[in-house]
Amino acid sequence: MQTMESGTVSIERFSVGQSAELTRTLSDADVMAFAQLTGDYNPVHVDDAAAAASAFGARIVHGMLTASLLSTVLAMQLPGPGAIYLNQTLSFLRPVKIGETVTARVEITAIDEAKRRLTLATTIRNARGKNVVTGDAVVQVPV
Repeated sequence: MQTMESGTVSIERFSVGQSAELTRTLSDADVMAFAQLTGDYNPVHVDDAAAAASAFGARIVHGMLTASLLSTVLAMQLPGPGAIYLNQTLSFLRPVKIGETVTARVEITAIDEAKRRLTLATTIRNARGKNVVTGDAVVQVPV
């Protein structure tokens, strides 16, 4: 993370169109750990037989587990450590199956220098290039 001498992140280092991304494969272990952490044991996520009989035909990753990759990109890459997540909209467009690889991407669409805030388009795509999650985020640049 680039900082000024005072330790404050310079808002001027950001520009509209700037982006960052992260690619991950979401495993059975990830899904089971998320279920244990959150208490969300919906059968479409954790039960092979029930999920096979569902509209999905197989177990799927929790939507919020998939969406959490956006938080990782924002916190660790753009704007980076110290960022404060203020707002996020999400649309879940397609299921993510266990073992699927997805890429979370954020792109700056607006900058409010006075408030030190960035608005970012957020997307998660599967390996076939299809959006599985879309939305927008607002983050505070660290002071």
